[in-house]
Amino acid sequence: MRSAVIAFAMLMATVLSANAQHLKTTTGHENNPYYSTTDTKPLKVSDAEWKKILSPALYATAREQATEQPFTGQYWDKTAKGTYYCAVCGNKLFRSDAKFASNCGWPSFYEAVRKNSVIYKDDDSHGMQRTEVICARCNSHLGHIFDDGPPPTFKRFCMNSISLDFQPDGLGK
Repeated sequence: MRSAVIAFAMLMATVLSANAQHLKTTTGHENNPYYSTTDTKPLKVSDAEWKKILSPALYATAREQATEQPFTGQYWDKTAKGTYYCAVCGNKLFRSDAKFASNCGWPSFYEAVRKNSVIYKDDDSHGMQRTEVICARCNSHLGHIFDDGPPPTFKRFCMNSISLDFQPDGLGK
């Protein structure tokens, strides 16, 4: 029995590693040594290092809090089933079953996949009082959260598509 449990654990580790490697190479992160869809340990990487690794557009959004134009990102109206990850570090953030059509022009979710996958910070920029949503693993800007979402949370995580990677369900199985 014990050997069957060990064999199953090894198989699952192999599948998770293969899925993580597939996502890393299909999203252009093969030159990012910090990108992992399985590691949840917080990263301590300088902005100078991120600037060497990330594309200019992703760096501007994730590290300088830029915002993509509404209705231009690849995920704002995506309906496929799967998981959304941080485009900077691979941290698991949202499931598609928590995504909803808010018609605001950005991908919107009513809850994060785990309580500790994101952190929140007051944002008083642009003459508004908002709450910024940040990746808990790499401290990258993802978007903002608002109190006008659907049940059960009544929250709207309004995210930048460029800050997200998507892996469809069933990939690698």
